[in-house]
Amino acid sequence: MFVKIVGSVPIHPVLTGPDMAYLNTKVTFKCIAPNSRPPVIYELRRDSGVLIATGADHQGVQSTQFLLKVTESSEGTYYCSATTEGSTGVSNSLKLTVVTPPLNPRLTSEPFLPVVYEGSRIVLICNVTKGSHLSYFWFFNKKNVTMSPLFKFTGNKLVVEKVTPEQAGLYSCIAWSKVGDIERHSTSNDVQVMVKVYLSKPKLSFSMSKEGDSYYGNVTCWSSRGNPPANISLTVDDKEVGSFTATEVLAAWFQVAMVPGLDMGVAQCQVKTEMQELISDPVTLEVVPVGGDVKVEVEYLRANSKLSATKLSCQISKGTFPYISWLFNNSILPSQTKVDSHIQPALPRYLLADRGRTLFLPTLGPEEFGYYCCRVRDRYDESAPWVESAAVLVQVTDRILDSVHGATSHPGASPKTTTEIIAMVFCCFLLLMLAVGAVCVYKMFDQKQAVARATMTNSSDALPVQTALFYLGDNQANTCDGQDQVYRSTITCTTLQHSQMKYGILTLYKFLTLL
Repeated sequence: MFVKIVGSVPIHPVLTGPDMAYLNTKVTFKCIAPNSRPPVIYELRRDSGVLIATGADHQGVQSTQFLLKVTESSEGTYYCSATTEGSTGVSNSLKLTVVTPPLNPRLTSEPFLPVVYEGSRIVLICNVTKGSHLSYFWFFNKKNVTMSPLFKFTGNKLVVEKVTPEQAGLYSCIAWSKVGDIERHSTSNDVQVMVKVYLSKPKLSFSMSKEGDSYYGNVTCWSSRGNPPANISLTVDDKEVGSFTATEVLAAWFQVAMVPGLDMGVAQCQVKTEMQELISDPVTLEVVPVGGDVKVEVEYLRANSKLSATKLSCQISKGTFPYISWLFNNSILPSQTKVDSHIQPALPRYLLADRGRTLFLPTLGPEEFGYYCCRVRDRYDESAPWVESAAVLVQVTDRILDSVHGATSHPGASPKTTTEIIAMVFCCFLLLMLAVGAVCVYKMFDQKQAVARATMTNSSDALPVQTALFYLGDNQANTCDGQDQVYRSTITCTTLQHSQMKYGILTLYKFLTLL
């Protein structure tokens, strides 16, 4: 008798499936029980044993599939079990994450109104109505923003710690998510960020005008930097004389009564905003009429060792608001030079600068030669008398050309200085030559006197008359012929000394003549 004993075979099922899935989509889990004999009963469970679905294998396929629709409650940990011939096995676990696509992102800011002053902190927040497992793209003026010292990303926030005027503009965000190869995007609204610039210190200036017999000061107050609106006021001697709310341009204009020649007080501008209150430097409202001496100074300009232009300056001793006019040979020069646009452009004959104080002559030829002068009157009063300077002659001379060339060839030294140096060197050289010549003559005289003394003491070695004749020439020889023989030696020596002196002086004279 044979007894057949059949034991249960252990089952090791394996669960496969996605780890992420979009909400309202369908996913498939597959439970595989290798080496299992049909029929096999499969069960799909979640978390702590909640039964999700069942399946059976009657054909020996050794696996089954579970198709599920993803809902918000579908997120969790899944596993499967397989049962056959009284043996049951449990699979591995899979965690399924449910991803909600971004819906209706909306961009907001902190502070709520996206208007901040430079240097302040601003935070932009990309909020969505629905969405999970999201990432964000940020855009500034339609260009992608990347992480930098200026921009920092924190979750769904874009943070600017110290905003600058350059960071004002349009901002937006894109919320997006990705499951496998599938991406879902949604774009927010645009938010206009405004960066207010702090005001610069206000400035004050004024001009003068005349209406009938009355004079008025036109005072201008402005800030070169900042954002309106701002309140601008004017005070004179600490008393407010006018106020204006600037909404477009940070500038205001005020009119005050003036009297030429009188101090009308100290004026100041004050500018106020919600964040700042600034005041300008004080300016004394006093207008000095034109008067005193007026003169013209001429300067010849050079370039590349050549005379290139002439500059005439009108020097005024008194006058707050002068109006300057130039005259050439008693004819008034127009304030502007007109050039015919239909012909080839050419250099103008003259140019005015510094409100007419300076007159430039780009070229200097016969047409520009002549007498120039300037006259001045008060700008605010057309009936005011003119104060005229003396006329100066502008003409190129050899002296002017020499000074230009000399200054160019020897930078830093004037022609006068160069001539003095040359003269001093020549004088020193001449004195040196005179000293050398004197020494030579003295040596010659001293040597010859020694020879003469030796001749007188030794009559046998006396200097012959022919030697004296060689130095004296014919006239001196004739003079010696009439002398007594006793004294001939003495006379010869004396004549020799005079001849040597004459010869030395003649030689020195010729040497200096050659120099």
